[in-house]
Amino acid sequence: MPVSKSYEPEFESLMDLLVEMPQERSLENLLALIVRRFAQRPHLSLARIWLVLPSDNCAACAFFDECFDRQSCLHLVASAGNLPGKSDMLRSTEGAHSRIPLGHDLIGKVASTGQPQRFPDLAKAPADLPDLEMLGKDNVKGFSCLPLVHRGEVLGAIAVYLKIPFPITTESRSWLRLVADQAAAAISNAQAFDEIGRLKSRLELENAYLREEVREASAFDRLIGQSDALAKVRQQIELVAPTDASVLVLGETGTGKELVAREIHGNSLRRDRPMIKVNCAAIVPDLWESEFFGHVKGSFTGAVKDRAGRFELADEGTLFLDEVGEIPLELQSRLLRVLQEGSFERVGDEVTRRVDVRIIAASNRDLEREVREGRFRRDLYYRLAVFPVMVAPLRERPDDIPALAAHFIAVAQRKMNKKGFDLPREGLRRLMDYEWPGNARELRNVIERAMITTRDGKLEFNTSGYSNGAGREHAGAQTPRSDDGPVRILTMAEIGRLEEDNIRAALVRTSGKIYGPGGAAELLGMKPTTLSSRLTRIRKVHPDSAEFV
Repeated sequence: MPVSKSYEPEFESLMDLLVEMPQERSLENLLALIVRRFAQRPHLSLARIWLVLPSDNCAACAFFDECFDRQSCLHLVASAGNLPGKSDMLRSTEGAHSRIPLGHDLIGKVASTGQPQRFPDLAKAPADLPDLEMLGKDNVKGFSCLPLVHRGEVLGAIAVYLKIPFPITTESRSWLRLVADQAAAAISNAQAFDEIGRLKSRLELENAYLREEVREASAFDRLIGQSDALAKVRQQIELVAPTDASVLVLGETGTGKELVAREIHGNSLRRDRPMIKVNCAAIVPDLWESEFFGHVKGSFTGAVKDRAGRFELADEGTLFLDEVGEIPLELQSRLLRVLQEGSFERVGDEVTRRVDVRIIAASNRDLEREVREGRFRRDLYYRLAVFPVMVAPLRERPDDIPALAAHFIAVAQRKMNKKGFDLPREGLRRLMDYEWPGNARELRNVIERAMITTRDGKLEFNTSGYSNGAGREHAGAQTPRSDDGPVRILTMAEIGRLEEDNIRAALVRTSGKIYGPGGAAELLGMKPTTLSSRLTRIRKVHPDSAEFV
């Protein structure tokens, strides 16, 4: 396109921009490049770009009362100017016009109609022209705003403020239209590259988490049993699964709370997205925010690259907060905020991200008592317990033991590559008579141990390792009696001492081993992370006790 001598200085930088824009894949860098190149023009005061993006932080928007469609709006994403002493201010994307409703004032009308607006003489410009007060009337004589249109879709708008009257010529209009169209195409490509990078990173993280989940998955993958208690749980799952209501699954250790969570997710509208599990008891408090919300490179020692957190990874899916009662009280407010607002920032980042996540939490604690005693926030409890599901312990549903035992035998045979094991009637009776303080997890362990030690295929079950009540999470599993027969009620201090003695005995028997086969956690019928958490609390009370060091 020929350029007249009078406009050559104006368009030289734009010619460079047409070459540079297609080379830039980063949306952030591309937007900065466009406004920076405009700002290099000698007669320009300010260049700004708004993009149509999902609405956020609507309550703080200057146009809140005038906006009726709060699904999307114009976001000011790049700004640069050419006024002495005002460079930093002109680069800011904050302020009254950082968000503009579509159709509102001049910029919003350009984006909603796709029609440009030009004013060669500012005296004839409308009163709703933004940023004039910031620039000063002496620094603006002309104005032009063009829509950014790519393949028939308006992506946003670009506005330029001139120190001279805007030259209304065919040549100037053609150049600006050409630059705006090329900018829209480059922005669309950069957005696509950003989305591809985000999805690639998300898939990599999902694969890593899912591989971890496969390794740690329990031996049973469905609710097994025909007891009335289990039938009630199935009915509750059927009712709540199709909704997005938060669910709190309660029950002793080993009852299958995670399995219930997976059944809820698997029967929900989110089943095609992942269910991301967080073991709240296993997270170091200093890394809590990073684990949940992610971090950016360099935000702390060891943050060698950007990392998405569990909330971001679970977007459009389900987040399972296992052992939610273990979250320290001082961190519960941070969790409550993201549950209420659906938004968060990565550690070290200023970008607010929004997520659509369904929450399923689980705990073996009595959270209502934790609330009363000030160890769990009441508002967080109500946020999580919209629909509580109680999973009964195995001792209260002995009718489920035969089906569970048969299933565990079948699973163990495949895992151990062994066949020909029978479930004798006497052995089954013994299993049904036992109280199972470790619940289904303990039943699985007993069966696997029997299959390892049995030579002739006839299983003999030894539950003596658990007969003293090891692994009970609730005192009601075996109520102590005094010598004269009546039930003796234990104080909380006595229960605490019994638990400490029980853990001490398990550590002595396993020579201090906590994790893995034959470890104290297995002996106690609880998760290793739960045992580690209990040990941490006991060490604070008994710092000089050698058994707990």
